Amino acid sequence: MTKMTRMTKIQASLDEELTKTLKDLRLWGLVRHWDEYLTLAQEQDFSPVQLLRYVVEEESKLHRDNARRLRLKRADIPELFLMETFPFELQPKLDKKKILSLYDGFDYMTQNRNCLWLGPTGCGKTGLATGFLMQAIQRGYTGRFIRFPDLIGELFRSVADHSEAKVLKRYVSYDCLLVDEIGYVETEPVQVGLFFTLMHQRHRRKPTLVTSNLGFSEWRTFLKNDHLTAALIDRLTENSHVINMKHCVSLRPKLNPDS
Repeated sequence: MTKMTRMTKIQASLDEELTKTLKDLRLWGLVRHWDEYLTLAQEQDFSPVQLLRYVVEEESKLHRDNARRLRLKRADIPELFLMETFPFELQPKLDKKKILSLYDGFDYMTQNRNCLWLGPTGCGKTGLATGFLMQAIQRGYTGRFIRFPDLIGELFRSVADHSEAKVLKRYVSYDCLLVDEIGYVETEPVQVGLFFTLMHQRHRRKPTLVTSNLGFSEWRTFLKNDHLTAALIDRLTENSHVINMKHCVSLRPKLNPDS
């Protein structure tokens, strides 16, 4: 075996060990782009410090992107609506300036302020609320999308196996919670009680985004408890933004004329 052959094998062994070390450290970008980084360093005449800074910055970007994708996946959002693509031109009675001011101000997250969208079916409430949730997730917060019927169904099932505290703790833990379509189903007293408990525990601690096709005066028709309905509305609306979309029209025929 020649000296050159021995050196090549030693170098290959070192590369394998380094690759394993980088994988153990979860430095996946460095594993994939090692040769590119070295080539760039030679072309740009990087000093060792410059190369190290560049690599660390690239790894940081990769980790942030991966964390963002994981948060989005865990949020379980059915459709990833973005504020930039909302068709404000089809909803002239919606106060676009107010909506974008609330969105850009971001105080719903920094000051734990609830946001409630009330209006008829199909007018874009879910799209707007999802846009707010997406922004929170993009900025590093955890979030979750869930429809009201699914939420109260899960809360009701937790009573049977005595896991109410565990389920409530999970939903309280989300930095931003979107409860969609409040008012589509009637509820049992135990469900109303657990939902109120969840909103009470999140009150002024974590923001909750809510959409409903019913005005507040109609909530007692499905919650069936005047006292808890009043208390719930009080919790949700205190220190909150309420967007009234009752004069807005359905976007579905305009966006899907053949449906």
